[in-house]
Amino acid sequence: MMKIGWIGMGKMGVPMSEKILRAGHDLLVYNRTKEKAKPLIDQGAQFIDSLGSMLEKVEVIFVMISDDDAVEEIFTGDNGLLSSSASGKVIVNMSTITPEMSKKMAERCKAQQLEYIDAPVSGSVKQAEEASLVIIAGGDEDVVDQVRPLLEKIGKAVVYIGEVGTGNAAKLAVNTFLGIVTQGLAETIKFSKSMGVDAATFLNILKAGALGSPYLNIKSDAVLNDNYKAAFTLDHLAKDLRYAKGSGLKGKVGLATHDTFQEAVKEFGDEDVMAILKHLK
Repeated sequence: MMKIGWIGMGKMGVPMSEKILRAGHDLLVYNRTKEKAKPLIDQGAQFIDSLGSMLEKVEVIFVMISDDDAVEEIFTGDNGLLSSSASGKVIVNMSTITPEMSKKMAERCKAQQLEYIDAPVSGSVKQAEEASLVIIAGGDEDVVDQVRPLLEKIGKAVVYIGEVGTGNAAKLAVNTFLGIVTQGLAETIKFSKSMGVDAATFLNILKAGALGSPYLNIKSDAVLNDNYKAAFTLDHLAKDLRYAKGSGLKGKVGLATHDTFQEAVKEFGDEDVMAILKHLK
């Protein structure tokens, strides 16, 4: 068994890291707010309040945090990961960040003889709980293969893309598609209702045909139950769409979706992405 570090105890980080712990590995966890790590501590994980110390004590560190700024702070801030002189470790950054930030952190790691891969995930809380995430990996393929057994505890598929940053690039494309689909669903629900077709009937038609999908089933339940408790928050998708635009997104539909989510985040940022329906109303 290995000694593993995990940084980030958010809605995704907790169920994902649980899979590593339950596989029998020794797990050290870090979060700015210790209370959020309690579910893991209660199961036997060790909380550590020094990132540099974590790097010295483990073989592999997983990072699952919110954005570019948080990643840069965790890696290079005062008492950050790279404040340690440890070398020969592997850092698996599962955060959804820009390809540029991923490459920047990879270079900083390389200078300290640390391996770095980007491995963001497709899926939300339910998939994290079920270990059915799709993991999108970029970096040295040998390093990806080295940690693949760990990744396979977290997800149902590990898709290798290419060099560092390509995992994040693919993830931004995936989440742009997610935004387009989510806004399209909301707009057509609104359109059908304007013509006298209730949401339940319209959604049942979609689910019965070729457009049916697990995502449609999940979001249909949210709409029909008027339940917008976040599986994936609207503010996180708005952030990902900003990153996509900053990375060169040009399509008219994608850019229009970006604009809509930037408006909606002001009111519904903490709710699920499907709350875009409330914004459009």
